[in-house]
Order: sequence, then structure tokens, then C-alpha cells
Amino acid sequence: MAKRLFDLIVAAVALLLLWPLFAIIALAIKLDSPGPVFFRQERVGRHGVPFRIHKFRTMVDDAALREREITVGDDPRITRVGAFLRRHKLDELAQLFDVLQGSMSLVGPRPEVPRYVQQYPAPLREKVLSVRPGITDLASIEYRRESELLARSDDPERTYVQEVLPRKLQYAEQYVEHATLWTDLRLLARTLQVLWGR
Repeated sequence: MAKRLFDLIVAAVALLLLWPLFAIIALAIKLDSPGPVFFRQERVGRHGVPFRIHKFRTMVDDAALREREITVGDDPRITRVGAFLRRHKLDELAQLFDVLQGSMSLVGPRPEVPRYVQQYPAPLREKVLSVRPGITDLASIEYRRESELLARSDDPERTYVQEVLPRKLQYAEQYVEHATLWTDLRLLARTLQVLWGR
């Protein structure tokens, strides 16, 4: 209950303070390439219930129809504005709407697409999906340059499934087992430090 109240207060205040930034991002996206401002994609949420995540669009409008669901290196689908938004993680700010809606939390295991969730080991799947997915978590911090890592692989999809995903699940399991409001505060502070404190 305290976590949900904390999420609601922080998300509401952040949206009130950040709306001018949201307007600038939306205008930049529309001027840069044709298509909607927001990108929405089905992800698996708490207890395995699917939901549609919000992000500011960083790719060409028909990117979902092209190739893979992971981003690798200098992906040609990424727009000029999208590259800037991704570099500073500004595209993820749209998920504050998902926090208000109740699909997500500020901190929690990052939500995956259904095809990757199907590859979770059964007991681990139940544990990881027992909490709301989050905008940030330890895996987001440790793998903030994931696309660069995958770009060095001969088979990015295999590398993600066999190496990156299992490690992310370990981080998610640790979070579920030790999650407290204090843990969330620390992870939020660390996320801000990594993104803007350098």
C-alpha cells in the first residue's frame, strides 16, 4: 500500500512538473518523422496480465513490422530525435502514465514482451511476475548500454536470450526478495545519478 501511494504521488508530481518537457519532446518527434508521438507495445505485467506500455516514439512508424524486437547498436530504425531520447532515457518518461494507471511501478523488474516471458523458468516466472513491473530497476542500470553489447555479438538474439535475459532475471529475483520502499528510493537515486550525474 505504501509503495503504491508513493508511486502515485511521485508520478503525479513528476507529470505536473515535466509537462513542458513532454510538449517539447512531442513537437520534436512530430517534426522529425511522420507518425504518432507515443509508441505502444504489449508487455507482460503483474500476474502475467498483458498491458500496453507507453514510450515516446524513437523509431520510424512501421518499426514494429521490421526485423527484431531488440535494439542493436546503431539500429537504422531509430530516428535522429529518437537517438537523443534513447541516449538520455527520455523516451521512458512516458511510462509515468502507466504508473498512474496502475500497470507499472516506478521501480520493479522491467516488463518484457510475451515471447521472452515464455522463456522464463516456470518458478522464476511466477516470482518475477508477482510484482508490478517498473520504469527502472538494477538491470536497467547495469544494462543501460545493452544495444552496444548486443551489437558486438554475431547473433544478438541468441546473446540476449542466453546471456542477458538470465542475468536480468537474477536481478529481478533479488528485487522481489528484498523489495522495500527504501530499496526503491535507493534505486531511483542511483538511476538519476547514472543518467544525469555521470
